[in-house]
Amino acid sequence: MMNRKEIAALRTAAEQGEARAQCQLGALHLTGEQDGISKDDKEALKWFRLAAEQGDAVAQQNLGLLYYQGKGVPRNGPMAVKWFKLAAEQGSVHAQYNLGVIYEAGKLVTANPAEAVRWFRLAADKGNAHARYHLGMSYRRGSGVTRNDAEAAQWLQRAAEQGHAHACYQLGILFEGGHGVTKSLQSAVKWFRAAAEHRLPQAQFRLSRLYSEGKGVDRDDQEAARWCRLAAEQGYDVAQQTLGCMLALGQGVSEDHIQAYMWLELAALQGNTVAVERRGHLAEVMNSTRIAQAQAKARQWKPSGR
Repeated sequence: MMNRKEIAALRTAAEQGEARAQCQLGALHLTGEQDGISKDDKEALKWFRLAAEQGDAVAQQNLGLLYYQGKGVPRNGPMAVKWFKLAAEQGSVHAQYNLGVIYEAGKLVTANPAEAVRWFRLAADKGNAHARYHLGMSYRRGSGVTRNDAEAAQWLQRAAEQGHAHACYQLGILFEGGHGVTKSLQSAVKWFRAAAEHRLPQAQFRLSRLYSEGKGVDRDDQEAARWCRLAAEQGYDVAQQTLGCMLALGQGVSEDHIQAYMWLELAALQGNTVAVERRGHLAEVMNSTRIAQAQAKARQWKPSGR
């Protein structure tokens, strides 16, 4: 934290045209975490612009981000691209990655997969995990490049080794199916577990399924149920439907028809047709009082982490 004297000196330097001070003052206004500095997106925009116009790459990146997010100014794709490019051409990894995201999404500017790949590659070569993930997925989908699962696996593994949860999950899928890599269920389990430990629900469910089937690990219904519940508690409908079935049958958990009906109800409300069918079968062996209790629990339920 800066004291009042340091803030005053910073403001003086910014007002005298020092780009680095202008950029720093803009950052302080963006967060508003410093005593004596208000959180003010428009004020942040002003100072970032002054520094950006002097060629400060950090300010150019930050100014582009404000235009991209619509903070302190209406969202403006072309302006975001303009400032990101100026920063990216000076080697800003964040700006290079952001350009890739903009061209890939095609929401604020016309989609250009090849241009997205070009910027992702520049950031990926400098070690940006998010860019490596996106580049890997571009090769996986054949978006902006010729589809190549082996190349996808290389970039996804680099991102996964940096702890990128979605990269871990996608790498697990490649190893499970033998796409671009030698098929290895043990490796699939390893990467699904890494993603699952980052609370990625689809990875938690995939790991649950492997435990349930005894693929890549010894079959363990209790471990399968544990991972399935973690995914279900985050609102993942397939996991909710599966957990409901586990509870109905007492597979890896104690049999509990009220809890089973609750999870099937939650999945059904998301349009899961299998859950609708299984809920109907379960209702045939439950009385109206128990069904009402389960429905009440479903209404009161909230996803974990929210």
